[in-house]
Amino acid sequence: MMKIQAFDISQTASAATIVFDALRLAIIKGEIRQGEHLRQDEIARAFNVSRIPVREALLKLEQLGLIRNQRYKGAVVAGLSLEEAAEIFDFRAFVEPEVIRRAVPRLSTKLLEEAQQCCDAFASAKDPMQWGDLNRRFHRTLYQASGLSYHLEVLDNAMDRVDPYLRAQLLLSAGMERANREHDEILAACAARNAERAADLTRAHILGAKQSLQEHWQG
Repeated sequence: MMKIQAFDISQTASAATIVFDALRLAIIKGEIRQGEHLRQDEIARAFNVSRIPVREALLKLEQLGLIRNQRYKGAVVAGLSLEEAAEIFDFRAFVEPEVIRRAVPRLSTKLLEEAQQCCDAFASAKDPMQWGDLNRRFHRTLYQASGLSYHLEVLDNAMDRVDPYLRAQLLLSAGMERANREHDEILAACAARNAERAADLTRAHILGAKQSLQEHWQG
């Protein structure tokens, strides 16, 4: 049985959304692994719904690239090749510096404090399963001041694709110390209202993670 939290949503109007959210979370956390089959009947029974909301949820997951429909096999969790993962990191390194550059002048004291809390929580986290979420919360807290809602939506999708690989990179390369230091430096630049430095540090942060992932993937 797949590792998703099941509950009765048969009377819920947004059943497809709830199924989608549950499956998406399980995939990016690695609870449903690359190549694992997503069987409509099994999912429908778990949530006590018909196949219709399940099909809608699977279609959305496929559109985001999290699953693929294979002939004779149906829906399976999609993986990434090294080249695909590298492309996503390159995309992030292109987009995120501009997002944080736009955000820095608009960052409130409250957002800076929230980012510091995320930074502290990331630094103290011992469970690798928490790392991806805390890392995303830190960056997203800073980025939200940019007002670039479409950029943030696309970046969320990109992070969904690489989150399991990023968590593995932090674990296998002992990269937490470096990530903590770089988060501190990015936050300091934001607090100093130095948008260009924050953008440069963000780009280096992403490309450094890409390089580390490539080294350990190939090694």
